[in-house]
Amino acid sequence: MKKFSNRFLIVVGLLALLSVVTGCNTVSVNANQYVGAPQFPPSNPADIQILREQPSRPSIQLGEVRAEPSNDGVSVQKIEEALRNAAAKLGADAVVITADRTEVVGAFVSGPWFGRQLQPIQGRVVVGIAIKYK
Repeated sequence: MKKFSNRFLIVVGLLALLSVVTGCNTVSVNANQYVGAPQFPPSNPADIQILREQPSRPSIQLGEVRAEPSNDGVSVQKIEEALRNAAAKLGADAVVITADRTEVVGAFVSGPWFGRQLQPIQGRVVVGIAIKYK
């Protein structure tokens, strides 16, 4: 019985360590298709362009993609990859970045029940518009 509990503790410890190591640099992303926007089959994420301004080429706005990196150590490449993957589900050809800012993304409550304090959690948020070229 002792061998089983030691192995179990080792496995749990390794899983905890793995989640800490891999969970540090993640990007939470979501995509919201605009009401009335045309639907397209998914596109290849590798073909999606990341743009900093509206292209001169005619396009259709499909929806909004939003990425929230878990911390400041997340690379720009990882953020852009997450935006590409979300936009690909909408069938986009490009993502036009409209905002890259720090905002309140959550809150932390601390203290006893009679004197709770609410502390905002600030985080980076990158917002873009998924577009399809005409």
